Amino acid sequence: MSRLPIPASIEDAPTAAHGLLETVKKQLGVVPNLFRLVSNSPAALEGYLGMSAALARGKLPPATRERIALAVAQINGCSYCLSAHTYLGKNLAKLDDAEILANRHGGSNDPKAAAAVRFAARVAEARGHVSDEDLRAVKLAGYDDAQVVEIVQHVALNTWTNYINEVARTAIDFPVVTVAADAA
Repeated sequence: MSRLPIPASIEDAPTAAHGLLETVKKQLGVVPNLFRLVSNSPAALEGYLGMSAALARGKLPPATRERIALAVAQINGCSYCLSAHTYLGKNLAKLDDAEILANRHGGSNDPKAAAAVRFAARVAEARGHVSDEDLRAVKLAGYDDAQVVEIVQHVALNTWTNYINEVARTAIDFPVVTVAADAA
């Protein structure tokens, strides 16, 4: 059970969040627990959705964004986000099980994507204090300055969702994937 209230429906959320949650419902067909939880603060929901939308228009492909989310969720120990991004990775980004497992371990079976995921994992693990070699490696793999900035922003955004879900102990409303049990 969640330690913070999760409005049962859009109508139960604060009025200022109704339009935002309706947008989520139009995009996903449902309103996952994360979004209803965050709607307790319409400002936080607006910020989260705004940053997500802006990054979706960025230079990183959707599959790479999902790969980063999987790596960060594993590092931060967030089963809610790991479950959500495993589902999204399989169903939207069309990642296979081997790729998802590689992502969870901070890599990828795609050489270019591997550099982005490794860099994202280093950013998360080192809390931004990456080495010159870490930065050089991602750039040598073909990522430009804008993409490096976006990788860091994806780490930050995913870390935030990991943290809010861990603070709240958000009930998982996706097929459950746990951090420890499924990482082997």
